[in-house]
Amino acid sequence: MSIDPSPIRILTVDDHPLIRVGIATLIAPESDMKVVGEASNGREGIAKFRECFPDVTLMDLQMPDMNGIDVMMAIRDEFPEARIIVLTTYTGDVQVLRAIKAGARGYVTKNLVHKELLQTIRAVHAGRKTMSSEVAAQVAAYVGDDALTSREIDVLRMIAAGSANKEIAAQLSISEETVKSRVKNILLKLGANDRTHAVTIGLKRGIIEL
Repeated sequence: MSIDPSPIRILTVDDHPLIRVGIATLIAPESDMKVVGEASNGREGIAKFRECFPDVTLMDLQMPDMNGIDVMMAIRDEFPEARIIVLTTYTGDVQVLRAIKAGARGYVTKNLVHKELLQTIRAVHAGRKTMSSEVAAQVAAYVGDDALTSREIDVLRMIAAGSANKEIAAQLSISEETVKSRVKNILLKLGANDRTHAVTIGLKRGIIEL
């Protein structure tokens, strides 16, 4: 007589109750997986991981108190073999690469949950890495592009906050000419027409956040 293997034990970390309910509903009919814990914020997610020690964790990126990237880094620092799938609305290439660097084994956008989540959970549990085609296309689109430096990102953040060059110069203790040079580099690297366009691109790609 064959014995069924233990189901894949899943932890969901997301601040939206409807998302957690939706995931639980999607997983419930599957005989090979089971939701063993839920968390509504990052710190709770770390505590729940220690409590449940799940096989696979589904992690949102944007949460109160502690973002998903920091939560993944904290969990993997303590549990290096943790298998984490990012489940988010964000497809920006920079955000994706940050998540992968933090240890994500999978990356699924929330609009594709019903199509791709179950197969992604099984793949990651089996030791594979995977991301949705939509996310892969975003990453591929910018392969080889010059990345913004940390100082250029600081300037872009301040532009997004509505600061003029003079204000940026004062806050960063640099000259206005240096600010103008960095803005020029930002526009060139992002292929942006103007400052507003640069902010739009920066937000879309996950280079900056509001």
